[in-house]
Amino acid sequence: MLHPIIPYKIKGAIWYQGEANRLDPEGYKNLFPAMVKDWRTRWGIGDFPFYYAQIAPFTYGNNQMVDAPKNSAFIREAQLECVDLIPNSGIAITTDVGDANFIHPPQKKEVANRLLFNALNQTYDIKAVKYASPTLDSLVIQDNGISLTFKNAELGLYSYKTLNDFEIAGEDKVFYPAEAKIENRRTILVTSEKVTNPVAVRYGWRNYVDGTLFDASLLPVSSFRTDNWNDATIAEKQDKVEYPKK
Repeated sequence: MLHPIIPYKIKGAIWYQGEANRLDPEGYKNLFPAMVKDWRTRWGIGDFPFYYAQIAPFTYGNNQMVDAPKNSAFIREAQLECVDLIPNSGIAITTDVGDANFIHPPQKKEVANRLLFNALNQTYDIKAVKYASPTLDSLVIQDNGISLTFKNAELGLYSYKTLNDFEIAGEDKVFYPAEAKIENRRTILVTSEKVTNPVAVRYGWRNYVDGTLFDASLLPVSSFRTDNWNDATIAEKQDKVEYPKK
């Protein structure tokens, strides 16, 4: 279907990923960069800009899956990692605009604006426009908690309500709901009374989340984890999830 339009001149591409291959996040990190490379080869105009939207949160029938492949947080993670795998690319993070019961998020304008910010900054060289969401940079274990720092957060971190969807685990790889608070606008301290020797933190690690962590430009932070476990579990009594009404 793409082949007939390849002779036409383009400036770049905007991509909104479907959900069909969300169950193969590792394969996605191979297939998606390969697809972009193929498009660029066929057009023959170099590494044209390629900006894409992250899959928005949605329940997919079960919001409590912590491990791949049924947890779509893994595909959101893979999409974020593809920014570093695809030259001249950018991503619009969507953790705050999903809908628990509707797979097509209604807040399209926010997604469009974030794609626009990528183009204005990276393609049209308007550097005053902030386009990159904060991403996890490092962690320090302290005071029975974990302190997180972020890249792309020069003006600080922000939340207009209580930070939700943070979890913390010890060496047993069991994640408990955690309290998270922004400190000095630069770091986030994550703690739980049930985890006195924490080693890992996850944020938004569910099919559906209502993102609460932003930077000062209101660009949302993607789902992230500090671990690479494939056998983590969730503590009991987290089975019922109340979805916020929008």
